[in-house]
Amino acid sequence: MARDEEELYQEHILDHYEDPYHRGHPTHCTHAHQDDNPLCGDVVRMELQIDDRGTLREVFFDGDGCCISQAAASMIVEKFDGRAIEDVKKFTANEMLELFGARLTPNRQKCCLLPWRVLQSAIYSPVEGTGSDASDAGKACR
Repeated sequence: MARDEEELYQEHILDHYEDPYHRGHPTHCTHAHQDDNPLCGDVVRMELQIDDRGTLREVFFDGDGCCISQAAASMIVEKFDGRAIEDVKKFTANEMLELFGARLTPNRQKCCLLPWRVLQSAIYSPVEGTGSDASDAGKACR
């Protein structure tokens, strides 16, 4: 990778880390999941509102960890906000690494893939008491 290209990736990563897309909590939530990377302590939680058509109406994340895990969470939330859960299901780990852009060591790849894993699980994790359809989504996930 050329030096200029690597600097662009680093700048893009820092932008997502310092000014993340949809960090916080949605107004209504139907699905949520949280996981961590026990090797480094990164934690990511995804909270979603999925409508009855299978569209992600609201996608938010929260968590704590390194720049890579938190920037990757922002990137994947931005990518899938407003998209169909079928798109999430088809999105592979390799595509997540491509979305992130920068080359990573195997240990750092785990940081990048944590938000991908959490989002993949969140679409199958309805929040208790909300049902799986958005008409029941009257409360936040917290």
